Amino acid sequence: MDAHDPAAVSRERLGNPPGPCAMVMFGAGGDLTKRKLMPAIFNLAKGKLLPEHFAIVGISIEQYSDEQFRQRMTDDVREFYGGDFDTSVWDWFVKRLYYVSGDFKDPALYTKLGEQLAKVEGEQGTEGNRLFYLATSPTFFPIIVQHLGSAGLVKQDGSKWRRVVIEKPFGHDLATAVALNRSVGEVLDETQVYRIDHYLGKETVQNILAFRFANGIFEPVWNRRYVDHVQVTVAEQLGVELRGGYYETAGALRDMVPNHIFQLITLSAMEPPISFDAAAVHDEQTKVLRAIQPLSPERVLDQAVRGQYADGTIGGKHVDAYRNEPQVAHDSKMPTYVAIALHIDNWRWAGVPFYLRTGKRLKERVTQMVIRFRRPPFVLFRKTLVEKIPPNELVIHIEPDEGISLSFEAKIPGPSVRLGPVNMDFRYSDYFGTAPSTGYETLLYDCMLGDPTLFQRADMVEAGWSVVQPILDVWSALPPRDFPNYAAGSWGPSQADELLRRDGREWHVPGTPKAR
Repeated sequence: MDAHDPAAVSRERLGNPPGPCAMVMFGAGGDLTKRKLMPAIFNLAKGKLLPEHFAIVGISIEQYSDEQFRQRMTDDVREFYGGDFDTSVWDWFVKRLYYVSGDFKDPALYTKLGEQLAKVEGEQGTEGNRLFYLATSPTFFPIIVQHLGSAGLVKQDGSKWRRVVIEKPFGHDLATAVALNRSVGEVLDETQVYRIDHYLGKETVQNILAFRFANGIFEPVWNRRYVDHVQVTVAEQLGVELRGGYYETAGALRDMVPNHIFQLITLSAMEPPISFDAAAVHDEQTKVLRAIQPLSPERVLDQAVRGQYADGTIGGKHVDAYRNEPQVAHDSKMPTYVAIALHIDNWRWAGVPFYLRTGKRLKERVTQMVIRFRRPPFVLFRKTLVEKIPPNELVIHIEPDEGISLSFEAKIPGPSVRLGPVNMDFRYSDYFGTAPSTGYETLLYDCMLGDPTLFQRADMVEAGWSVVQPILDVWSALPPRDFPNYAAGSWGPSQADELLRRDGREWHVPGTPKAR
């Protein structure tokens, strides 16, 4: 098997440990490393999904020895790990941790890194295979990649592979995404680049394709003839916390739509790929993004809603308005809420609106996709007590409880004809149990294996930004006049409800059997 051929690797994925490799973690002193990445790699170790010949080299500006870094990671993982801390596995794992201190902009750092990797390869037998993870501020992405190239650390030689994982956000708008792709492409082949989105590490997201294409009863109705519309909700109860500085440059649209939400939409709307090889799946996802009707400036005003939270009450406790959060301007115009109506202009989805919404400080923490089907004809029930027939709904629950629900109507027992809603619920925890997970385990495993299916390709990134860019342009030219326009603890601004009400529809309320 060719280690540089993702298709071949994908076909060989059998749940076995990958081959020997060293993982280099830029930003090893940051929150992402201690809260998500290290616990995820520890979970892989517990599941025997790490190679025996494995090592991690952490890189950050702080001055640590190898032993000090190992102690810090021990303390951090003990604090943030959600499961049983298996000391025997950790003892095996911690001996494979190394550290290099330096400034990401300093060429000398990469010389030291090369020397450390040579040492690691001698001690741990990683055979020259390297996975570089950029858990840093986006400003460092092109800098680190260019330095890795100049130092010769990512040049693939024979059977030795070199891969680079880049965290979101991948670009700030279309122009910067194109520029970043170009900068990365000057150093790396596209097959070496893994643009990561942790949402794709969630089992229910991955299950969308299995649900659609492994069940003969659903795919035949997954189209404009039977589907009335689709809703995507990504709601958070939390505010911006201590990320006000970042959020003031990003906002809800940039932070969530081109990545998380478009991944959900493309997986649910794509045509069947010819196989589950990465290239085939990415081709179909990209076609969906390119088929989304671009919004003219006039349609942006009509089809896109923005909001910002005021103070309010969540869980019985008062919470401050966005403008009172740390590092946020007191007259900030940055949206913390977005709702958009999109249309996919292809044969399968013509005339079917896709409504999406995402926001901070909303009533509940929930991520879900709702497929609402068309109502059946009422003619059969016109002389009964049935006044109307609610539509069937399929709800794909992604957070916090992963699962799938299907609602339908059944006759209520008795001599008269009356209908009542019935729910069929599947929860992952009920059928497959629960295991500690940060959402990164599958993605990191795939990186080491060389399977890019769950990662974004360059053209996918640019196609996503192409959809978002007209909205950014209009909102930049016309600052909002009504901010803040929704209370913390609500479901968002009233304009978002009106967005659906104009079409004779309404948002599905999470936690209810169905919206009527």
